[in-house]
Amino acid sequence: MKKIFITSLLIGGLLTSGCNDYLEILPKDQQARDQYWASSEDVESILAEGYYTMRSLPSTFFEWGELRAGSMTTTVVDGQKLETFQTLPSNSLVKWSNFYHIIGMANQVLKYAPGVMEVDDSYKEAQMKSHQTEAYFLRALSYFYLVRNFKEVPLILEPYDTDDQPIYMAKSSEADIIAQIKEDIETALASGAAKEMFNSTTTWSNPSKGRATKWALYALMADVCLWNEDYDECIEYADLLLNASSGIRPVFMSDPMQWFSIYYPGNSNESIFEIPFDNNLNQANGSPSAKTIPTDMATLPTYCFSTTMTEKLETEALSSPSTVGRARNTYHMLEMEENYSFVWKYAGIDEQTQRGSDAQDANFIIYRMADIILMKAEALICSGGTANWTEAIRLINQIRARAGANTVDPSIEEETEESMLTEYLLPEREMEFAAEGKRWYDLLRFARKHNNQYKQQFMNLILENNVEGNQKWLKSALQSEDAWFLPIAESELTSNKLLVQNPYYGVTN
Repeated sequence: MKKIFITSLLIGGLLTSGCNDYLEILPKDQQARDQYWASSEDVESILAEGYYTMRSLPSTFFEWGELRAGSMTTTVVDGQKLETFQTLPSNSLVKWSNFYHIIGMANQVLKYAPGVMEVDDSYKEAQMKSHQTEAYFLRALSYFYLVRNFKEVPLILEPYDTDDQPIYMAKSSEADIIAQIKEDIETALASGAAKEMFNSTTTWSNPSKGRATKWALYALMADVCLWNEDYDECIEYADLLLNASSGIRPVFMSDPMQWFSIYYPGNSNESIFEIPFDNNLNQANGSPSAKTIPTDMATLPTYCFSTTMTEKLETEALSSPSTVGRARNTYHMLEMEENYSFVWKYAGIDEQTQRGSDAQDANFIIYRMADIILMKAEALICSGGTANWTEAIRLINQIRARAGANTVDPSIEEETEESMLTEYLLPEREMEFAAEGKRWYDLLRFARKHNNQYKQQFMNLILENNVEGNQKWLKSALQSEDAWFLPIAESELTSNKLLVQNPYYGVTN
């Protein structure tokens, strides 16, 4: 069983009493900077608070990334509202406060860490810059989730120091937020301080997979560029991972027999960035794995695969020539509901053996190498050209070979961009990243390509998948591009007088 990584994840006592003292004692409206920012441990403790807060978010990543796509369904009422596009500003699942808490911690490190070198001789510039690269990553990743779910949000780049600072912030445009995310990543990489790993040995361990490395920055940038239709740039950053020669680089694990180790015990060679848990820090602290595993075979778990997704998984499992195929290791049927299945990749040790109740602690993976391969394939498809499409199919087949699935061999000359995306790329991502919090973003990215060129095809995919929702209502809601984004929570509108509700959800005074 994995050990808890509150300290080992955040090397050097990152969650020491210094952090708690800071959070509990110092006034909210004014920081005693001369008293607090006095040592490297102070910087580390604030950075740790950002990571620790991220531990509360995987269920949000899961809900935001899966339910609207129709591949997952839930027994939770607020989740059902999200799933069927009936979400209101009062829905508990649309709160963004934890993301801004992480952003606040990152802003503090970026502003105050340099000054610590003046009072702590042991705190050197290399360490300070390394801390800042992690802060840039945490801020960039947080804003990337926010912009994909709300489109426009307040862009806050400074910590709150005094009562003189404005406490109300209007929303910034999507373009400005994306530009800031890219600037943060570029600044972090340009410093030369981003680490390849954080422990002192060459073995993979949680400190490397749970902290922001150079590899994590590359992965995030490739994802942001793909979202922003910067396809050449996406390929460039994907290649920095795929063509890396470092002995401690993340690598795609091509052996199908290694597939389960990605999820259990986790921290595999394929992983780039993930959020670690153990059995003492699972459901209550954000891990979605405990919510996808039935307590007994007569009870539905909180989240399970929808009927349509179950059928797709069954189809791949039955057609797979391999006995260790991906699909059969992704899901298991539920005895009490023959049309639904639960997420076996978070429950099993192997194809047949379920983990015990003390091992429902799967780490939540944000990026792994299979994702990078398929990001590049998508960018190549959208770049056009026979050579690019041929290479994209090769990359897709690389994933399918590891999955134990039959390879695909389309006649490239007869394909279109739409068919390449809908028949090869999107289905592959759906199978490979089932229940990993990515499906909604894949579909939304598809819908918005080339000024919403594929809006109707996107709607068809949602209607096909989301059989739990009222089809007439879904079609009506999805016609509005504003409905593709979440409402701003009522509590945020109340506390920030400059916020304006997102258009689809009406005007809130």
